[in-house]
Amino acid sequence: MNVPIQIVFRNMDRSDALEQQILEKTEKLDRVYDRIINCRVTVEIPHKHHSKGNQHEVTIDVSIPEKKIVVSRNASGSNGSHEVALSAFNEALDVAKRQLEDYARKRKGHVKLHEQPQPSAKITRIFLEEGYGFLETSDGREIYFHSNSVVNDKFDKLQVGTEVTYVEQQGVDGPQASTVKVRD
Repeated sequence: MNVPIQIVFRNMDRSDALEQQILEKTEKLDRVYDRIINCRVTVEIPHKHHSKGNQHEVTIDVSIPEKKIVVSRNASGSNGSHEVALSAFNEALDVAKRQLEDYARKRKGHVKLHEQPQPSAKITRIFLEEGYGFLETSDGREIYFHSNSVVNDKFDKLQVGTEVTYVEQQGVDGPQASTVKVRD
């Protein structure tokens, strides 16, 4: 990572082994998004008086352009303090990675769009030699389509009455259909 990673231990002794594991795993965050400005990991025992095992809280605070990602996770257990803290850290790191991945996709314009159901229509006229045709929408409008708009080179197989789905666009001479697909 291009920026130093801050690791803070609160209400507990510093562990070189835990610190090394946190550093190694946190450095991989810039593989997900390489414009990280600051990264701070806080490992703490919030309450020192627990009768059942060790309670640890890990907070990962990542600053990136236009956003700050803060993730906290708690873990408790009777096994060693190191393992409990590492478990909380791993959970927090997974969440932080997912949030960075989502942010990176949005920045690149790769946002997942939920597919909208495409409207259906029937072919009303087709001119195979000229390479175009017309379809009638469910609301009774007639829309032009070109052979290049038909998916999977199935234009030659279209007939009057064939049911299709389509995407409507505004063409030079009015509405036209693109991405015309034969309905299964």
